[in-house]
Amino acid sequence: MAEWYVKQLSKLTKVSVRTLHHYDQIGLLKPSIRLENGYRLYSETDLLKLQLIIALKFFGFTLSQIQRLLKNEAAILTHFQAQSRFLKEKAERLSEASKALERLVAETDLNKSIPWETVLELIEVYTMTQQLEKTWAGKVLSPDELKEYATFEQGLKTRFTLTEKSAFEQNWANLVNKIKNNLDKDPMSDFGTSIGKECMELINGLYGKKHAGLRRAIWEKGYKTGQMDAEQALPPEVVAWLDQAKSTYYKKRIYGVLAQIKGDSEDQVSKEWEDLLEDMYGYDQAPKDVLHKSALDDAAVSQAAKKWIQKTYNV
Repeated sequence: MAEWYVKQLSKLTKVSVRTLHHYDQIGLLKPSIRLENGYRLYSETDLLKLQLIIALKFFGFTLSQIQRLLKNEAAILTHFQAQSRFLKEKAERLSEASKALERLVAETDLNKSIPWETVLELIEVYTMTQQLEKTWAGKVLSPDELKEYATFEQGLKTRFTLTEKSAFEQNWANLVNKIKNNLDKDPMSDFGTSIGKECMELINGLYGKKHAGLRRAIWEKGYKTGQMDAEQALPPEVVAWLDQAKSTYYKKRIYGVLAQIKGDSEDQVSKEWEDLLEDMYGYDQAPKDVLHKSALDDAAVSQAAKKWIQKTYNV
């Protein structure tokens, strides 16, 4: 059986003597052979253990994590899976940071000073994304949605004053209380439609057209699935009622606009229709296309309106 002094093991494995002494001091890797003269040697088993430590360090595990893993080797595979996910996410974040720097370099003239405000904004969005990953958003939103959410949250700091933010929060609380006090009413009634209208005017004022897709993702993946954090969550019965009220509000608007179409040229209707689409979907084209195709299959939509949609949007 081969045995090595610390300097010999260092030369063999390319791990410094200082590092081996540190591993010895923290109890991570101690020489298992002690000679009569007091000298200690590393065994082949110790070498295998050191190689495992080197491998685990390569995969990004800390020394404290490695120490725990070596004590419970059965759990290593589970930790490998978790570390794989962590490294993948870290790589994606680093890739995003690299792309951001590339854009910054491309947009900055060599003769001009670096736009530090832009750099700080990029850092803040990056930091915000990491923070959001630890909340409900990190569980349900896609990486792109999470990044947009961070950008949206960062933008709120400059878009609204503290007074405006406070006013929005109060208006939202009032709306929720109004729904709680009227859950016995039909959300598809005129009252429900008015609540749906009030809700969307309030929410669209917050998200704007730019973040309409994010607004829908948060509602569908957060509120409707009960994934929101406690301070943001709504009672399930309120979510269900409001979801119907919102849908009814938009359905009535959709049918109302399409009912005005009598011929091929409807300039005023075109404007109303475009305003409605942007109110619902912002700048996202895909859901608009889905709505147009659904309208063509809807028996409640007139033939004139269907022809207008086909001609105007090439559906």
